[in-house]
Amino acid sequence: MAKRPSGAGEGPEENGQQAKRLKGTAGEGDAEGQNKRTPKRKIVLLMAYSGKGYHGMQRNLGSSQFKTIEDDLVSALVRSGCIPENHGEDMKKMSFQRCARTDKGVSAAGQIVSLKVRLIDDILEKINNHLPSHIRILGLKRVTGGFNSKNKCDARTYAYMLPTFAFAHKDHDVQEEAHRLSRETLEKVNSLLARYKGTHNFHNFTSQKGPKDPSARRYIMEMYCGEPFVREGIEFAVIKVKGQSFMMHQIRKMIGLVIAIVKGYAPESIIERSWGEEKVDVPKAPGLGLVLERVHFEKYNRRFGNDGLHEPLEWKEEEEKIAVFKEQYIYPTIINTEREEKSMMSWLNTLSIHDFNSSTAEMEANNKNSKNSDVEGSDGCNDDSD
Repeated sequence: MAKRPSGAGEGPEENGQQAKRLKGTAGEGDAEGQNKRTPKRKIVLLMAYSGKGYHGMQRNLGSSQFKTIEDDLVSALVRSGCIPENHGEDMKKMSFQRCARTDKGVSAAGQIVSLKVRLIDDILEKINNHLPSHIRILGLKRVTGGFNSKNKCDARTYAYMLPTFAFAHKDHDVQEEAHRLSRETLEKVNSLLARYKGTHNFHNFTSQKGPKDPSARRYIMEMYCGEPFVREGIEFAVIKVKGQSFMMHQIRKMIGLVIAIVKGYAPESIIERSWGEEKVDVPKAPGLGLVLERVHFEKYNRRFGNDGLHEPLEWKEEEEKIAVFKEQYIYPTIINTEREEKSMMSWLNTLSIHDFNSSTAEMEANNKNSKNSDVEGSDGCNDDSD
Protein backbone atom coordinates (compact mmCIF):
# COMPACT_ATOMS: atom_id res chain seq x y z
CA MET A 1 0.00 0.00 0.00
CA ALA A 2 1.35 3.42 -0.98
CA LYS A 3 2.45 5.64 1.85
CA ARG A 4 0.41 8.73 2.35
CA PRO A 5 2.40 11.93 1.72
CA SER A 6 3.19 13.56 4.99
CA GLY A 7 1.34 16.76 4.13
CA ALA A 8 -1.59 15.35 2.13
CA GLY A 9 -5.04 16.50 3.19
CA GLU A 10 -3.78 18.31 6.26
CA GLY A 11 -4.65 21.88 7.04
CA PRO A 12 -2.60 24.23 9.24
CA GLU A 13 -4.59 23.29 12.37
CA GLU A 14 -4.17 19.56 11.74
CA ASN A 15 -0.48 20.13 11.06
CA GLY A 16 -0.17 21.92 14.35
CA GLN A 17 -1.88 19.13 16.24
CA GLN A 18 0.41 16.55 14.66
CA ALA A 19 3.45 18.62 15.58
CA LYS A 20 2.23 18.67 19.16
CA ARG A 21 1.75 14.92 19.07
CA LEU A 22 5.25 14.40 17.64
CA LYS A 23 6.67 16.72 20.26
CA GLY A 24 4.87 14.72 22.94
CA THR A 25 6.25 11.47 21.54
CA ALA A 26 9.78 12.76 21.85
CA GLY A 27 9.22 14.43 25.18
CA GLU A 28 9.14 13.31 28.75
CA GLY A 29 5.35 13.37 29.00
CA ASP A 30 4.93 10.57 26.51
CA ALA A 31 7.89 8.68 27.98
CA GLU A 32 6.17 8.90 31.34
CA GLY A 33 2.99 7.48 29.84
CA GLN A 34 4.97 4.68 28.23
CA ASN A 35 6.66 3.98 31.59
CA LYS A 36 3.27 3.66 33.27
CA ARG A 37 2.34 0.95 30.76
CA THR A 38 5.61 -0.93 31.29
CA PRO A 39 5.10 -3.81 33.77
CA LYS A 40 7.29 -3.90 36.86
CA ARG A 41 9.74 -6.75 37.31
CA LYS A 42 11.79 -7.94 40.30
CA ILE A 43 15.49 -7.34 39.73
CA VAL A 44 18.75 -6.93 41.61
CA LEU A 45 21.18 -4.07 41.07
CA LEU A 46 24.93 -4.39 41.64
CA MET A 47 26.10 -1.17 43.31
CA ALA A 48 29.48 0.34 44.08
CA TYR A 49 29.92 3.52 46.12
CA SER A 50 32.33 5.57 48.15
CA GLY A 51 30.67 6.09 51.53
CA LYS A 52 32.57 9.18 52.64
CA GLY A 53 30.19 12.01 53.48
CA TYR A 54 27.18 9.69 53.82
CA HIS A 55 25.46 8.49 56.98
CA GLY A 56 25.37 4.91 55.76
CA MET A 57 23.41 3.05 53.14
CA GLN A 58 19.87 2.94 54.54
CA ARG A 59 17.45 5.78 53.89
CA ASN A 60 16.05 7.60 56.93
CA LEU A 61 12.81 9.24 55.83
CA GLY A 62 12.15 12.45 57.71
CA SER A 63 15.83 12.94 58.56
CA SER A 64 17.03 15.04 55.65
CA GLN A 65 20.12 16.40 57.43
CA PHE A 66 21.69 12.92 57.37
CA LYS A 67 22.22 12.05 53.72
CA THR A 68 22.44 8.35 52.81
CA ILE A 69 23.39 6.37 49.70
CA GLU A 70 19.75 5.32 49.24
CA ASP A 71 18.63 8.97 49.13
CA ASP A 72 20.67 9.45 45.96
CA LEU A 73 19.69 6.04 44.57
CA VAL A 74 15.94 6.53 45.02
CA SER A 75 16.14 10.00 43.48
CA ALA A 76 17.90 8.53 40.42
CA LEU A 77 15.34 5.72 40.13
CA VAL A 78 12.46 8.22 40.13
CA ARG A 79 14.12 10.70 37.76
CA SER A 80 15.08 7.96 35.28
CA GLY A 81 11.48 6.72 35.16
CA CYS A 82 12.17 3.29 36.71
CA ILE A 83 9.76 3.80 39.60
CA PRO A 84 6.83 6.15 40.31
CA GLU A 85 7.55 9.05 42.64
CA ASN A 86 5.31 7.65 45.40
CA HIS A 87 7.45 4.48 45.49
CA GLY A 88 10.38 6.66 46.47
CA GLU A 89 8.40 7.96 49.43
CA ASP A 90 7.29 4.48 50.48
CA MET A 91 9.99 1.98 49.50
CA LYS A 92 7.85 -1.02 50.47
CA LYS A 93 5.78 -0.35 47.37
CA MET A 94 8.73 -1.41 45.21
CA SER A 95 9.70 -4.28 47.57
CA PHE A 96 13.07 -2.59 48.14
CA GLN A 97 15.69 -4.43 50.22
CA ARG A 98 19.39 -3.85 50.56
CA CYS A 99 21.67 -6.84 51.22
CA ALA A 100 23.92 -5.06 53.72
CA ARG A 101 23.14 -1.94 55.69
CA THR A 102 26.61 -0.40 55.62
CA ASP A 103 27.09 2.28 58.22
CA LYS A 104 28.44 5.82 58.18
CA GLY A 105 31.45 6.30 55.93
CA VAL A 106 31.65 2.67 54.77
CA SER A 107 32.14 2.03 51.04
CA ALA A 108 30.98 -0.88 48.90
CA ALA A 109 32.30 -2.53 45.76
CA GLY A 110 29.60 -5.20 45.55
CA GLN A 111 26.42 -4.10 47.32
CA ILE A 112 23.21 -5.74 46.08
CA VAL A 113 19.69 -4.29 46.30
CA SER A 114 16.51 -6.03 45.20
CA LEU A 115 13.43 -4.14 44.02
CA LYS A 116 10.62 -3.98 41.46
CA VAL A 117 11.19 -1.57 38.58
CA ARG A 118 9.94 -0.78 35.11
CA LEU A 119 12.50 -2.33 32.77
CA ILE A 120 12.90 0.72 30.55
CA ASP A 121 15.36 0.85 27.65
CA ASP A 122 18.99 1.61 28.57
CA ILE A 123 18.03 1.36 32.22
CA LEU A 124 21.54 1.29 33.72
CA GLU A 125 22.71 4.25 31.65
CA LYS A 126 19.64 6.28 32.60
CA ILE A 127 19.96 5.53 36.33
CA ASN A 128 23.69 6.33 36.34
CA ASN A 129 23.04 9.61 34.51
CA HIS A 130 21.18 10.77 37.63
CA LEU A 131 23.75 9.53 40.15
CA PRO A 132 26.96 11.23 41.32
CA SER A 133 30.12 9.65 39.91
CA HIS A 134 31.04 8.08 43.27
CA ILE A 135 27.86 5.94 43.16
CA ARG A 136 27.52 3.54 40.22
CA ILE A 137 25.11 0.81 39.18
CA LEU A 138 27.41 -1.76 37.57
CA GLY A 139 25.00 -4.58 36.80
CA LEU A 140 21.38 -5.78 36.73
CA LYS A 141 19.81 -9.24 36.77
CA ARG A 142 16.23 -10.53 36.84
CA VAL A 143 15.36 -12.60 39.92
CA THR A 144 12.40 -14.61 41.21
CA GLY A 145 9.32 -12.65 42.29
CA GLY A 146 9.78 -13.43 45.98
CA PHE A 147 13.52 -12.69 46.05
CA ASN A 148 14.78 -10.67 49.04
CA SER A 149 18.45 -9.66 48.86
CA LYS A 150 18.90 -9.64 52.64
CA ASN A 151 17.21 -12.95 53.43
CA LYS A 152 18.61 -14.85 50.44
CA CYS A 153 22.21 -13.77 51.09
CA ASP A 154 24.13 -16.64 52.68
CA ALA A 155 27.52 -14.94 53.12
CA ARG A 156 29.19 -11.54 52.95
CA THR A 157 32.80 -10.65 52.25
CA TYR A 158 34.27 -7.45 53.67
CA ALA A 159 37.69 -5.93 53.02
CA TYR A 160 39.53 -3.69 55.47
CA MET A 161 42.35 -1.54 54.05
CA LEU A 162 44.83 -0.28 56.64
CA PRO A 163 48.33 1.20 56.78
CA THR A 164 50.82 -1.50 57.80
CA PHE A 165 52.34 0.66 60.55
CA ALA A 166 49.27 -0.53 62.49
CA PHE A 167 51.20 -3.80 62.92
CA ALA A 168 54.47 -2.17 64.05
CA HIS A 169 55.48 -3.48 67.49
CA LYS A 170 55.15 -0.74 70.11
CA ASP A 171 58.62 -1.32 71.57
CA HIS A 172 60.98 -1.99 68.68
CA ASP A 173 59.44 -0.91 65.34
CA VAL A 174 59.12 2.41 63.55
CA GLN A 175 55.64 3.76 64.34
CA GLU A 176 55.39 6.01 61.29
CA GLU A 177 54.52 5.98 57.60
CA ALA A 178 58.05 4.79 56.74
CA HIS A 179 57.27 1.40 58.35
CA ARG A 180 57.33 -1.65 56.09
CA LEU A 181 55.71 -4.95 57.04
CA SER A 182 58.12 -7.88 57.43
CA ARG A 183 57.33 -11.37 56.15
CA GLU A 184 57.51 -12.67 59.73
CA THR A 185 54.95 -10.14 60.98
CA LEU A 186 52.58 -10.81 58.07
CA GLU A 187 52.71 -14.53 58.86
CA LYS A 188 51.92 -13.79 62.51
CA VAL A 189 48.97 -11.57 61.50
CA ASN A 190 47.58 -14.34 59.30
CA SER A 191 48.08 -16.95 61.99
CA LEU A 192 46.02 -14.81 64.40
CA LEU A 193 43.31 -14.00 61.83
CA ALA A 194 42.94 -17.71 61.02
CA ARG A 195 41.94 -18.38 64.63
CA TYR A 196 38.64 -16.61 63.98
CA LYS A 197 37.59 -19.24 61.43
CA GLY A 198 34.72 -21.47 62.49
CA THR A 199 31.79 -20.78 64.82
CA HIS A 200 32.49 -18.77 67.97
CA ASN A 201 30.65 -16.66 70.52
CA PHE A 202 31.42 -13.08 69.46
CA HIS A 203 29.48 -11.32 72.25
CA ASN A 204 32.64 -9.37 73.16
CA PHE A 205 32.88 -8.04 69.61
CA THR A 206 29.66 -5.99 69.68
CA SER A 207 27.77 -3.86 72.17
CA GLN A 208 24.47 -5.56 71.39
CA LYS A 209 24.78 -9.06 72.81
CA GLY A 210 25.15 -10.75 76.18
CA PRO A 211 27.30 -13.91 76.56
CA LYS A 212 24.28 -16.23 76.69
CA ASP A 213 22.58 -14.76 73.62
CA PRO A 214 22.61 -17.55 71.00
CA SER A 215 22.62 -15.01 68.16
CA ALA A 216 26.13 -13.92 69.22
CA ARG A 217 27.45 -17.18 67.74
CA ARG A 218 28.73 -16.41 64.25
CA TYR A 219 30.38 -18.51 61.56
CA ILE A 220 33.54 -17.16 59.91
CA MET A 221 34.55 -18.94 56.69
CA GLU A 222 37.86 -17.24 56.01
CA MET A 223 39.97 -14.31 57.19
CA TYR A 224 43.42 -13.32 55.95
CA CYS A 225 45.69 -10.36 55.20
CA GLY A 226 47.03 -9.96 51.67
CA GLU A 227 50.45 -8.81 50.49
CA PRO A 228 51.33 -5.18 51.34
CA PHE A 229 51.56 -2.48 48.67
CA VAL A 230 52.70 1.15 48.67
CA ARG A 231 50.47 4.11 47.77
CA GLU A 232 51.69 7.70 48.00
CA GLY A 233 54.58 6.73 50.24
CA ILE A 234 52.45 4.74 52.74
CA GLU A 235 52.42 0.95 52.82
CA PHE A 236 48.93 -0.56 53.03
CA ALA A 237 47.50 -4.06 53.26
CA VAL A 238 43.97 -5.43 52.83
CA ILE A 239 42.36 -7.86 55.28
CA LYS A 240 39.47 -9.90 53.86
CA VAL A 241 36.86 -11.70 55.93
CA LYS A 242 33.99 -13.88 54.72
CA GLY A 243 31.23 -14.86 57.11
CA GLN A 244 27.57 -15.80 57.11
CA SER A 245 26.68 -12.54 58.86
CA PHE A 246 28.23 -9.96 61.15
CA MET A 247 27.05 -7.96 64.14
CA MET A 248 27.54 -4.24 64.59
CA HIS A 249 31.27 -3.44 64.96
CA GLN A 250 32.24 -7.12 64.88
CA ILE A 251 34.76 -6.89 62.03
CA ARG A 252 36.39 -3.74 63.38
CA LYS A 253 36.78 -5.36 66.80
CA MET A 254 38.17 -8.59 65.33
CA ILE A 255 40.82 -6.54 63.52
CA GLY A 256 41.37 -4.23 66.51
CA LEU A 257 42.17 -7.16 68.80
CA VAL A 258 44.69 -8.66 66.35
CA ILE A 259 46.41 -5.27 66.03
CA ALA A 260 46.61 -5.01 69.84
CA ILE A 261 48.26 -8.47 70.00
CA VAL A 262 50.74 -7.84 67.16
CA LYS A 263 51.76 -4.48 68.63
CA GLY A 264 52.47 -6.12 71.98
CA TYR A 265 49.63 -4.70 74.07
CA ALA A 266 47.64 -7.93 74.51
CA PRO A 267 48.54 -11.63 74.87
CA GLU A 268 47.61 -14.08 72.10
CA SER A 269 45.44 -16.02 74.56
CA ILE A 270 42.95 -13.12 74.68
CA ILE A 271 41.29 -14.31 71.43
CA GLU A 272 40.14 -17.61 72.94
CA ARG A 273 39.31 -15.85 76.24
CA SER A 274 37.07 -13.40 74.38
CA TRP A 275 34.81 -16.29 73.29
CA GLY A 276 34.02 -17.22 76.89
CA GLU A 277 31.35 -15.65 79.10
CA GLU A 278 33.76 -13.16 80.67
CA LYS A 279 33.54 -9.59 79.43
CA VAL A 280 36.79 -8.72 77.64
CA ASP A 281 37.96 -5.26 76.61
CA VAL A 282 38.16 -5.52 72.81
CA PRO A 283 39.32 -2.35 70.98
CA LYS A 284 37.43 -1.24 67.86
CA ALA A 285 39.58 -0.29 64.86
CA PRO A 286 38.61 2.86 62.89
CA GLY A 287 35.75 2.67 60.40
CA LEU A 288 37.87 4.15 57.61
CA GLY A 289 39.06 1.35 55.36
CA LEU A 290 36.05 -0.95 55.69
CA VAL A 291 34.52 -1.95 52.34
CA LEU A 292 31.67 -4.33 51.53
CA GLU A 293 33.53 -6.37 48.93
CA ARG A 294 30.86 -8.79 47.73
CA VAL A 295 27.79 -10.72 48.83
CA HIS A 296 27.10 -14.39 48.14
CA PHE A 297 23.90 -16.17 47.06
CA GLU A 298 25.17 -19.73 46.76
CA LYS A 299 21.92 -21.51 47.74
CA TYR A 300 19.83 -19.30 45.45
CA ASN A 301 22.25 -19.90 42.59
CA ARG A 302 22.05 -23.68 43.01
CA ARG A 303 18.27 -23.63 42.99
CA PHE A 304 17.44 -20.96 40.41
CA GLY A 305 20.70 -19.99 38.66
CA ASN A 306 20.36 -22.59 35.91
CA ASP A 307 16.59 -23.06 35.73
CA GLY A 308 16.43 -21.56 32.25
CA LEU A 309 14.56 -18.49 33.48
CA HIS A 310 17.03 -16.79 35.80
CA GLU A 311 20.75 -16.11 35.86
CA PRO A 312 23.04 -17.01 38.75
CA LEU A 313 23.86 -13.98 40.89
CA GLU A 314 27.51 -13.89 39.93
CA TRP A 315 29.26 -10.89 38.43
CA LYS A 316 32.29 -12.17 36.50
CA GLU A 317 31.59 -9.86 33.57
CA GLU A 318 31.45 -6.87 35.93
CA GLU A 319 34.69 -7.64 37.80
CA GLU A 320 36.77 -5.27 35.69
CA LYS A 321 34.31 -2.42 36.27
CA ILE A 322 34.37 -3.17 40.01
CA ALA A 323 38.19 -3.07 40.05
CA VAL A 324 38.25 0.22 38.13
CA PHE A 325 35.72 1.78 40.51
CA LYS A 326 37.77 0.76 43.57
CA GLU A 327 40.91 2.28 42.05
CA GLN A 328 39.13 5.51 41.08
CA TYR A 329 36.93 6.18 44.10
CA ILE A 330 37.33 3.82 47.07
CA TYR A 331 41.08 3.40 47.55
CA PRO A 332 41.98 7.08 46.90
CA THR A 333 39.35 8.18 49.44
CA ILE A 334 40.75 5.84 52.09
CA ILE A 335 44.37 6.84 51.38
CA ASN A 336 43.71 10.60 51.26
CA THR A 337 41.52 10.55 54.37
CA GLU A 338 44.17 8.60 56.29
CA ARG A 339 46.84 11.07 55.22
CA GLU A 340 44.74 14.09 56.19
CA GLU A 341 42.95 12.85 59.32
CA LYS A 342 45.40 10.17 60.52
CA SER A 343 42.53 8.13 61.97
CA MET A 344 44.61 4.95 62.35
CA MET A 345 47.54 6.70 64.00
CA SER A 346 45.21 8.50 66.42
CA TRP A 347 43.43 5.25 67.30
CA LEU A 348 46.70 3.37 67.84
CA ASN A 349 47.61 5.92 70.50
CA THR A 350 44.53 4.83 72.50
CA LEU A 351 45.53 1.15 72.74
CA SER A 352 47.67 1.74 75.81
CA ILE A 353 44.64 2.78 77.88
CA HIS A 354 42.78 -0.50 77.26
CA ASP A 355 42.78 -3.15 79.99
CA PHE A 356 43.38 -6.49 78.28
CA ASN A 357 43.69 -8.47 81.48
CA SER A 358 40.47 -7.89 83.40
CA SER A 359 36.89 -6.74 83.05
CA THR A 360 35.82 -3.32 84.20
CA ALA A 361 32.65 -2.40 86.04
CA GLU A 362 31.84 0.07 83.32
CA MET A 363 32.00 -2.63 80.65
CA GLU A 364 29.79 -4.93 82.68
CA ALA A 365 27.24 -2.16 83.16
CA ASN A 366 27.44 -1.44 79.45
CA ASN A 367 26.72 -5.04 78.63
CA LYS A 368 23.78 -5.18 81.08
CA ASN A 369 22.22 -2.13 79.48
CA SER A 370 22.68 -3.33 75.93
CA LYS A 371 22.30 -7.10 76.02
CA ASN A 372 18.60 -6.97 75.23
CA SER A 373 18.94 -4.42 72.46
CA ASP A 374 19.12 -5.37 68.81
CA VAL A 375 18.92 -3.65 65.46
CA GLU A 376 18.64 -4.74 61.87
CA GLY A 377 22.43 -4.78 61.77
CA SER A 378 22.56 -8.00 63.77
CA ASP A 379 22.28 -9.92 60.52
CA GLY A 380 25.27 -8.17 59.01
CA CYS A 381 23.45 -5.18 57.60
CA ASN A 382 24.69 -2.50 59.95
CA ASP A 383 27.88 -4.21 60.73
CA ASP A 384 31.00 -2.35 61.17
CA SER A 385 31.44 1.30 60.80
CA ASP A 386 29.97 4.22 62.59
